[in-house]
Amino acid sequence: MVATNKSAVAALVFDRIAAEYDSIFTFTHVGRSQRNVVWRRALATFSSGSHILELNCGTGEDALFLAKSGMRVTACDASAGMIRQARNRMAAENPDAAIQFFELATENLCALPQDHRIHGVFSNFSGLNCVRDIGNIAQQLAERVEPGARLLLCLSTRYCLWEIAYYMLRANWRKALRRCSGSAQARVGDLELTVFYPTLAELRAAFAPWFRLRSVVGVGIAVPPSYLESWIAAHPRLLVLLELIDSVVRTWPGARLLGDHMLLQLERV
Repeated sequence: MVATNKSAVAALVFDRIAAEYDSIFTFTHVGRSQRNVVWRRALATFSSGSHILELNCGTGEDALFLAKSGMRVTACDASAGMIRQARNRMAAENPDAAIQFFELATENLCALPQDHRIHGVFSNFSGLNCVRDIGNIAQQLAERVEPGARLLLCLSTRYCLWEIAYYMLRANWRKALRRCSGSAQARVGDLELTVFYPTLAELRAAFAPWFRLRSVVGVGIAVPPSYLESWIAAHPRLLVLLELIDSVVRTWPGARLLGDHMLLQLERV
């Protein structure tokens, strides 16, 4: 193990994939399909002119979208490599975007400058699954946002039907059930990162003292996870059908927790 601090290990893991992250997820069929669902909800949640705090911003894809939609964004990520990619993308795509990028772990939000009011908080695609103590993050956010502020948080689910079925058909029981215990180890080279899979009930309890859960939407229920990109890319018409199924079932109480991700909207009370 190269480092012992949890956030430091996560930063090193994502440093190693930062240069290729957009090609292996952001610009793929699966990545774009799942992100479009989140973006539609983001536009319905946050208004133009708002100041949005983005956690785990990665290569800046979401920050650039929010800025293009008229929002001011403070975007953070623990990975220096991801922040470097994000700044490079901003310089190339929209150098005048109202975005500030900070190399900062989610656990250290208290280190952010407090000179601006935050109207909303956004976190996409499982960044918060790398955090052990979600309750601590909820408390830090409660101290930074104003009453009525909205949070839009996308996390990996505890039970993903696609993942379970896919790996069971290949007799790989360990991978099929890796999320079900609530945590799993992900390895990148000589680094090992613990990924956590909290249930909706656990997330509601962690945020309950300060935030009220307003809605839950499933992301990637019929649309498969990103490791099936090569298969779905060869069947574009099937992807359209799967997206249509998702649009019908993503708010169903049972189905919404069985996709690749769940998207929570919360409100500061």
